Amino acid sequence: MEITTYKESDEKEVAELWRIAFSDAPAWNKPEEDIRRKLAIQRELFFVARVDGSLAGTAMAGYDGHRGWVYYVATHPEYRRQGVGQALMEAVEEGLRELGCPKLNLQVRSNNYEAVTFYRRLGYDIEDRVSMSKRL
Repeated sequence: MEITTYKESDEKEVAELWRIAFSDAPAWNKPEEDIRRKLAIQRELFFVARVDGSLAGTAMAGYDGHRGWVYYVATHPEYRRQGVGQALMEAVEEGLRELGCPKLNLQVRSNNYEAVTFYRRLGYDIEDRVSMSKRL
């Protein structure tokens, strides 16, 4: 497995993976638009995993000077339970540590028990918070 930073040539495969992995995402989550927005800010925190040249997973992170956040952690169904997600999270954590980030936050849909289990195995805890948002 090879973890690298995203390259423009990855766009088609990454967008397709996100459509597979996040098939229940809201209509406003358009992979190509999210990719373009990320490339404008901290593109060094956008990771892809490849196994024998095939896209196996992605992770996209950001740091605002106070906390880090991770998004779009996705593993292609053919590569699940093979360490891809863990390797991507290790890359995210290392990239954020290098920027001086003291804490990494993430959000998981409340009914995504598989993701909660995955993150708990990696040492993440559930915090008592209410997630709020506003579409701009």
